[in-house]
Amino acid sequence: MNESILLLSTLIVPLAGGLLLSLQSSANTRDAISLVTASILFLLVLCIYPYVLNGDAPGIILAKPIEGVSFALQVEPLGLMFATIASGLWILTTIYGMGYMRGANEPNQTRFFFCFALSITAVMGIAFASNLLTLFVFYEMLTLATFPLVTHKGNEEARRGGRTYLGILLFTSIGFLLLATLWTYSLTGTLDFRAGGILADNVTPTTAIILLTLFAFGTGKAALMPFHRWLPAAMVAPTPVSALLHAVAVVKAGVFTILKISIYIFGIDLIAETGAGTIALWVATFTLTAASFIALTKDNLKARLAYSTVGQLSYVIVGAMLANAAGIIGAAMQIAMHAMGKITLFFCAGAIYIATKKTQISDMRGLGYKMPFTFAAFFIGSLSIIGLPPLGGSWAKWHLLMGSIDATQWIIVGALLLSSLLNIAYLIPVAARAFYAAPDSNGQPHGISEAPMLCVVPLCITAAGTILLFFFGDALNDFISLIPLRAPAQ
Repeated sequence: MNESILLLSTLIVPLAGGLLLSLQSSANTRDAISLVTASILFLLVLCIYPYVLNGDAPGIILAKPIEGVSFALQVEPLGLMFATIASGLWILTTIYGMGYMRGANEPNQTRFFFCFALSITAVMGIAFASNLLTLFVFYEMLTLATFPLVTHKGNEEARRGGRTYLGILLFTSIGFLLLATLWTYSLTGTLDFRAGGILADNVTPTTAIILLTLFAFGTGKAALMPFHRWLPAAMVAPTPVSALLHAVAVVKAGVFTILKISIYIFGIDLIAETGAGTIALWVATFTLTAASFIALTKDNLKARLAYSTVGQLSYVIVGAMLANAAGIIGAAMQIAMHAMGKITLFFCAGAIYIATKKTQISDMRGLGYKMPFTFAAFFIGSLSIIGLPPLGGSWAKWHLLMGSIDATQWIIVGALLLSSLLNIAYLIPVAARAFYAAPDSNGQPHGISEAPMLCVVPLCITAAGTILLFFFGDALNDFISLIPLRAPAQ
């Protein structure tokens, strides 16, 4: 297959699959189409790897609306890694969603899976965007496609959460991200992503600081404080949506966007020389610390995981703003490692709800004896989020620490270590309460009584994935190292 057609197919396949499943009246046929579509997309993404490993950058121009700006797709290592994560986890989220939606007797399941497909289409567009215009269009498409998922339950709480979700994400993207994009075009005459960036000879240090801060806050999906409230508000959605928001699509699209802009619009040399990332760096440091303290106060499991995500996302932003090779590698690794670890935790939260209808951590005493696979997976996923070997999350945090030391940012080093201790404090007690605390006075039913198999199998696979990522850390490191951090020598 021609590489341009292959690249375009990563948009066409999930969109066509979504349209096809929306026409089905049979739930089994709809679910089969969802699973086949997700599998085909993953294989298409894998087929792109030989081109990138050979040093090629497949691309296709879809339209050229104005001089110097096109609506186009192009592959580079960071985007290919993001597309692989999203397409691979879409398969498992689809399987999990089948078990969850049926187990919970959720209404409007066809609409649910259709919006899922639209969301993944948008994620592929973000991953392979060749410039800021293309990225912005697909970024907004992702917001609109996930809105019906957030409001899926249709009650007042869901509508209120949806209003917060849509309001903050549209406000930040139109008010800040679009402004920063237009300003970049006025300075450079282009919006293309280029190795080494496009702003080096076009901005003063003050302009660079203001512009990068606008991009950081304008990418609301990255959940920097104070524009983070949409993320906890979106927890009213069904758990498969939470998994989509926190691991597969929305939040990862946010931090991916900031990382890509840092590398290909500013360039790490410009950020380092001008201090352009100073404001974003300290806001991210505050966010990762404050969110961890807030997570400690939450008894609702999904709310605790939501604030955990707010903090963990800021690790990526910190890595980008450190503007050195170790920081970039750590940030890119954190996207992959956090995706696998956090989707495990949300899968577990949903399985617990399906099997027991419990959402409060204080009500989960002794549940580990009833749901050993679920809580064992939760424990493994927690260790990866914390950053302990032999789990994948340890590699990301190691590189971020090395990047902070290289940049002589000792406060950042302290914040990262403190955050890891707080991760232990708010995650480990969940599994400890389930396995080591005696059942409450009402007791728990004897024997194992897990959620449906379609829910349990995916969470076991993702838990195993956090372990495999540790042993394939070198391979991921080598691939991320293909990201061109500077312009080619003339």
